[in-house]
Amino acid sequence: MPISSAPRTARRTLCLLAAAAAVVPVLTSCAGAGHATTQALSPYRAVSSVSAAAVDLTDPRKKDIAMQLVSSAENSTLDWKAQYKYIEDIGDGRGYTAGIIGFCSGTGDMLDLVELYAARKPGNVLAKYLPALRKVDGTDSHTGLGSNYTKDWATAAKDTVFQQAQNDERDRVYFNPAVTQAKQDGLRALGQFAYYDAIVMHGGGNDPQSFGAIRKNALKKAKPPAQGGDEVKYLNAFLDARKVAMRAEEAHEDTSRVDTAQRVFLNNGNLDLNTPLSWKVYGDPFKIS
Repeated sequence: MPISSAPRTARRTLCLLAAAAAVVPVLTSCAGAGHATTQALSPYRAVSSVSAAAVDLTDPRKKDIAMQLVSSAENSTLDWKAQYKYIEDIGDGRGYTAGIIGFCSGTGDMLDLVELYAARKPGNVLAKYLPALRKVDGTDSHTGLGSNYTKDWATAAKDTVFQQAQNDERDRVYFNPAVTQAKQDGLRALGQFAYYDAIVMHGGGNDPQSFGAIRKNALKKAKPPAQGGDEVKYLNAFLDARKVAMRAEEAHEDTSRVDTAQRVFLNNGNLDLNTPLSWKVYGDPFKIS
């Protein structure tokens, strides 16, 4: 993976959430290529200290803010909807990276996406690549894909059925599990976003650089609100643990999406992720009014 000064550098670990992972109750991971096994989200019941007046990340406006924040780090733009057509090999060993959340041909989630698209629209322009996608899963190979595949991906990206499939897979594999766990931990919108951004980059589960490991390491330092802890103290511990995980992989050495974005919001006491928001990623300034 290239260094993080270029767009699309913030990629999660090779291990992916399994295609069979349920939306609400599980986060998953694997130790190698292919699909994962499931694991319980948390031993704690969904007890939340969130104020009834607070709006969580599932609110459409808040969710759009989350998408823009991730896009600023992943694509160097706030226009996340322009990324349906995005596809390239960024040299990170995961094959092609594509779409609004960086689905990868080498990690299973691109295969899941194209399978969903084929189920919803049989005979679509990408369906013919399913055998090749199954063969390259777990590798960085382009065998059976190549330039024709990237052209057809761009064509498919104009189809609202494919766009919705990308939205739904993003939510099923990344957004919904992250927000569910954050709400179980009693975290408000900022904490929910911190979890989501971590799962996007690192994947779920408990391997050393995964979201599960980051959360586990944070819990060693502080308790979340659902366990009677202080939310700010816990989120600082989580972001500290996140930086350790990022620095363990060369491609993630730039931790500005934590230092000059999420940590800024936290230091400002903006636990509900209210606008206006100003932050920097890789030195580039962004603002949501």
